[in-house]
Amino acid sequence: MNIRPTEYQRRRSWVARVGNLEIGGGHPVRVQSMTTTSTNDTEACVRQAIRIIKAGGELVRLTTQGSREAENLGRISQQLRREGYQTPLVADVHFNANVADVAARYAEKVRINPGNYVDPARTFRKLEYTDEEYLQELQKIEDRVVPFINICKAYHTAIRIGVNHGSLSDRIRNRYGDTPEGIVESCMEFLRIFRRHDFRDVVISIKSSNTVVMVKSVRLLVRVMADEGMFYPLHLGVTEAGEGEDGRIKSAVGIGALLCEGIGDTIRVSLSEEPECEIPVARRLVESVEECVCLREEAEASIADDTVRLHIDEPCWEDYQLKASMAVGALFIDRKATRLELSGAHDEKRLRELADAILQAARIKFTKTEYISCPGCGRTLYDLQSTIARIKKATAHLVGLKIGIMGCIVNGPGEMADADYGYVGAGPGRVSLYRGQECIEKNIPEAEAVERLLSLIEHDRKKG
Repeated sequence: MNIRPTEYQRRRSWVARVGNLEIGGGHPVRVQSMTTTSTNDTEACVRQAIRIIKAGGELVRLTTQGSREAENLGRISQQLRREGYQTPLVADVHFNANVADVAARYAEKVRINPGNYVDPARTFRKLEYTDEEYLQELQKIEDRVVPFINICKAYHTAIRIGVNHGSLSDRIRNRYGDTPEGIVESCMEFLRIFRRHDFRDVVISIKSSNTVVMVKSVRLLVRVMADEGMFYPLHLGVTEAGEGEDGRIKSAVGIGALLCEGIGDTIRVSLSEEPECEIPVARRLVESVEECVCLREEAEASIADDTVRLHIDEPCWEDYQLKASMAVGALFIDRKATRLELSGAHDEKRLRELADAILQAARIKFTKTEYISCPGCGRTLYDLQSTIARIKKATAHLVGLKIGIMGCIVNGPGEMADADYGYVGAGPGRVSLYRGQECIEKNIPEAEAVERLLSLIEHDRKKG
């Protein structure tokens, strides 16, 4: 799909109305972030939301794990409006469809996850469904989602269908496998219901911590939607991207690959940092699209001897990183080459390290430890940033090892399918440790968790 962004949006994407904001249909690509404070703490959420808005955020998402949090969105919204901020609020719902019904009365948009909206929490068990049983499960979804649609119609609330690679239901995994096809079908099941019931204020996201899975899944969704006459606007993001330079590069590789193909109407850069730090990075990606489309074309023409060669005249190092990652990301995701040479007004060693980081983000070559860490939200059960720092300090020498660091169980073991080890918040002051998707130690005290993780890794390395 070699279409420039404005052409794709104006010709194809429908418009979703989210409060005072229009998404899709040729409108500018919107940028957003998510609070990390408890949604029951009105003052803390308002203050953090204002920081996001002042940084340029056009939507603010808040987790709503229960009805109490969903109800408190009303108070958070009222205070923000009193202080002069009209930015739409998005409620993030997992596991409890009843909470979505409540949140729809207070938020301008509600995000639901097809993997756990009606389907039970995944267990990674092998289950067999006959065609008749599968259709019965689909009918259960429709029976439950239609009342939610009617509430959203009554309150003029938009819906985001947010599919996460890490939280596909057992039903989808057993029928389609852990594949882009399964990810897309998880989304399409809901979209077909929305179309049947004439609901158009829908935005879709398909996210993964693996850029290759994320890009291929979104591309497939665009094709499948078009085949069925659907053109809902798309939200882009690489979930659990991490922090610092690696988090920015990984996000730029995945999000940038799609933006440069004209796909994407709103984005979030998920960093394990303060949420307002995400906004300037997202803005740079959006503002760099046209330049990066040209750079990508030049880079593709340069491919020889399995090497992409890219020269960028950009003196700002952070902008250079983002532009290089955006420009060549799709070339490596599509395996058009496996080596990268960068040039420009920067030190050669720095450019070589950036090239390696881009290749790692595109899953071509691993030259350092990989950290799959979530950005945190109101569900996070421990101090995320300090924990990440401690784990990185102790494991940075383990080249090629993948460690998942998750604040809660929402995506936990699922998003860590790509990780060797996982550190997951299990409850207040409690952490569970994983080897792959297998829980090795449950509910251990947070004060002991990092050392126990390191002991597990060391034990396996000696053993193997």
